[in-house]
Amino acid sequence: MSHTSVPTEPETPADDSSGCSLCSLPISSDPITGPDDTQFCCRGCLEVHRALGETAETDGAAVRDRLASESSTMDDLEGEDAYLTVDGMHCATCEAFLETRAMATEGVLGVEASYATDTVRVAYDPEALDETALPTVLSGYGYDARERTNEQDDRTRDDSLVKFLIGGGLFGMMVMVWYGVFLYPTYFGYEPLAEFGSYDGYYLVVNIWLMTSFVLFYTGWPILRGAYVSLRSGMPNMDLLVSLAAVGAYAYSTLAMVLGRTDLYFDVSVAVVLVVTAGTYYETRIKRRAAGLLSELTEAQVDTARLADSGDTVALSAIDPGDHLLVRSGERIPLDGTIHEGQAAVDESLITGESLPVTKTPGDPVRGGTVVTDAPVVVEVGDDAKSTHDRLVSLLWSIQSARPGIQRLADKLATVFVPLVVVLATIATTVLLVTGSSPSTALLVGLTVVIVSCPCALGLATPLAIASGIQTAARRGIVVATETIFEATPTIDVVVLDKTGTLTEGEMSVTDVYVDESTDQTREPVDAGVVLCRAKAVEALSEHPIGRAIADAPFDDTDSDAVETVDVGNFERTARGVTGVIDGERTLVGHPEFARSRGLSIPASLAASIEETRSAGEVPVVVGWDGRVHGVIAVSDSPRENWETVIDTLSVDRSVVVLTGDEGASADRFRAIDGVDDVFEAVPPEAKAETIRRLRTRGTVAMVGDGSNDAPALAAADVGIAMGSGTELATDAADAVILGDDLGSIVDVFDISSGTHRRIRQNLGWAFVYNAIAIPVAITGLLSPLVAALAMATSSLLVVINSSRSL
Repeated sequence: MSHTSVPTEPETPADDSSGCSLCSLPISSDPITGPDDTQFCCRGCLEVHRALGETAETDGAAVRDRLASESSTMDDLEGEDAYLTVDGMHCATCEAFLETRAMATEGVLGVEASYATDTVRVAYDPEALDETALPTVLSGYGYDARERTNEQDDRTRDDSLVKFLIGGGLFGMMVMVWYGVFLYPTYFGYEPLAEFGSYDGYYLVVNIWLMTSFVLFYTGWPILRGAYVSLRSGMPNMDLLVSLAAVGAYAYSTLAMVLGRTDLYFDVSVAVVLVVTAGTYYETRIKRRAAGLLSELTEAQVDTARLADSGDTVALSAIDPGDHLLVRSGERIPLDGTIHEGQAAVDESLITGESLPVTKTPGDPVRGGTVVTDAPVVVEVGDDAKSTHDRLVSLLWSIQSARPGIQRLADKLATVFVPLVVVLATIATTVLLVTGSSPSTALLVGLTVVIVSCPCALGLATPLAIASGIQTAARRGIVVATETIFEATPTIDVVVLDKTGTLTEGEMSVTDVYVDESTDQTREPVDAGVVLCRAKAVEALSEHPIGRAIADAPFDDTDSDAVETVDVGNFERTARGVTGVIDGERTLVGHPEFARSRGLSIPASLAASIEETRSAGEVPVVVGWDGRVHGVIAVSDSPRENWETVIDTLSVDRSVVVLTGDEGASADRFRAIDGVDDVFEAVPPEAKAETIRRLRTRGTVAMVGDGSNDAPALAAADVGIAMGSGTELATDAADAVILGDDLGSIVDVFDISSGTHRRIRQNLGWAFVYNAIAIPVAITGLLSPLVAALAMATSSLLVVINSSRSL
C-alpha cells in the first residue's frame, strides 16, 4: 500500500499568463511550485500531480490521445451559453445533423449535441440572436427543441407512450388480425374468405394498406427520419436498414395490390416498425433516467446581482471587474472576487467539497456559487468576472457529452453493416435478373435479404438486457441512470471514493462532550449536560453550520438532570465564535484561540482533549464562562456504517483511492486503512475531474461521490456512482444512484453490472450468429419475405426470453 505525501516545495512568483498545471484555475501571487517549475493553485493539485504525473507520461501516447479527444472547445468561444432539451436524437448521426444545421444560423458561435442526454449546448452572440429563438433554430425534421423543464419532459414521455400505443398497438393489431383471418389462409392453399377481385376483397386490402401506412409513417416516423438524416449526413445507420426493410416491403406490396396480386407483405412492414419501435421505446425510457443533467447547478446559477452602492439589481452581463456587490445571508455569491466589507462564514461545499464553512474577512477571495451563511458581505468582483460555479457547469457538460457508450459502437458498426447488406441484396437481385429469373422473383429475394437482416434482435439485445439489469438493481435499492455502467463496471481497475458525504455522513454532528476532570480544580466541577446546555442556548442564535449542529444536538441520558431552557442576552457574533450573556455571565462558544483572545484559561486536561479531537479529524469547540473554559464539544462529519468492510471488499481486485477537498487530520484517518492505496486531500473540484483522467491511465476508473462538486469527476470516470443523499447534479451526472445511503450497495452495483454485461454479450452474440446464418440462406432464395419476417421475429423473441431471465 502506498501513501501520498505533500513535500514542501520552494515557491516562486506566479505567471499570470497561465493557470494551475492540473486544474487550470488561476494561480495566486504566492503559487505552489512543483517539479520542473510547474505551478499549482493549491497543494492538493501538487499532490495529485506528483502522484499521477509520471504515470500519465509512461502509459503511452494512445491513452493521452484518448483523454485529449474528450476535451471541448466550447469554453474558448465568446458569447453566452444555453442548454436545451431536444427530443428525437438517438444516434451520433443526429448529433452531427443538428450541429451542422445550427451552425448555419447567424449568431450561433458553437454547438455541441449529446443524444445520450437529449441535450444541446449552444454558444451564441446575444446581440445577434435572442435566446428565445434558439429552440426554433434546433427544431425541425422531427426534432423538437425546448427549454429544460421537468414538466415538459414528463409530458413528452407520455406523448411517446400514447403515440406508440395508438399508432402501433391499435392499427398494427388490426392489420395482423385481418392477415390472420383473410390473407394467411390463402398462403397455405385455403379458399379466401373474401374474393380479392370483389368489392369486399378490395375494401379489405385498401383498409390494410391504410392502416399499414399509418403505422409506417406515423409510428415509424422517427425511424424514417433517422434514415433520412443518415443519408443527408452520409453516415449510414441502423435506421436506414430498418427503413429499407419496412419501406421496401410496403412499396412492393402496394405495387402488388395495384396489380391485383395476393402476395402482400404489409405485415412485414408492421412487424418491423413495431419491433424496432418497442426496442427504441425501452431504450428511451432508460435514457430519460439521465435527463435533468446540469439541472441543480443550472437552477443555482445566479442571473442577477445587487450593487452595493445603489442597491439596484442588475444582470450579470452588466457587471464589470471592480464592481461592489452586496450579498446577504443565505444568498449565493454571483461572481468570483474578494471580500470588500464585512465578514461571514461561507459554505463552499457546492464548489470545493469542504465539509466545513470558511470564515471570510476583507481581502479574502470568494468563489461564485458559494453561499454566505450568517451575515451580509460586500464582494468586489475579480478581474475575470466569471463564476467558478459556471466553470463547473461547463466542465460537466464537456465531459458528459463526450463520453462514448454501447450505442456509439453500434453506430460505427452500422456504417459497415448497412452498406454490406444493401450490396448483398443488390447483387442477389442483379444475379437473378441476369440468369433469367422474373423481376418479381428477383425483387422478392433482394427484399428478403434486407428483411431477414433487419437488426431487430440486434436493436433489442442491449435495451432489454439493460432493462432486466435496471429492474434487478431497483429491487436492491439502486437506480441505474445510464447504460454505460453495464459496459464498463465489470472491468473497473480503480475505485475512487469521495470522503465527505460518501464515506462520511456529510452533515456535522456532535460526537462527544469533554469536561475538565483534573483533580486540582479549585472550583466545583461542571458536568457535560451543563456545558452542552449553555452551548446550545448560545448557538441557537447562530446560522453557522457548526453552531446549528450544536444547537440540534440531543442530550444524552448521562447528561445533567437539571437541564432547562435558558435565556440568552446581548448575543455577539465574530469570525471565530459567538458569545451571549446567561444568568449574568458571558458564555463563549467557539475556537480555542478565540477563547484565549478573550482571556479565558484552558485547563491542561481540556487542552489535551482539544488535541485529541483534532488528531481524530474532528473540530473542537470550547465552551467557557467565568474566566475559564469548562468544556470541549467535538463536532465531526462521522464515517458511515460498515465503510471499512466495503473498502476491504472493493480492494480485493481493485485499487481504492480516497479523494477529498478537506485536508489535515480529517483526511489522514483514511491513510491508516489497509485497503486504501492513495489519499488525495485538498483537491478542488476542477482538479477532481483531472485526477480521474490521470487515474484512467492506470485502467478503468469508478468514482463514488455525492456533492455537486463531485459531478465533473463522476462524469469523467468510466463509471460514476452517486449516494442518494447527494445533490441532484451529482445523481444526474452518475451512472447509478444508491438509495438509502448504504455503502454496501456499491458492491451490489459491481455484481449486477457484471451479470448484465454477460447478458448483453449473449444477446449480441445470438443476433450476429442469426445474421450470419439467415443472410446467406436468404440470398439463395430459400426464404420468402414472410418466412424472413417470422425468422426475424423469432430471433427477437429469443433475445426477449434471454433478457427476462433472473440475473
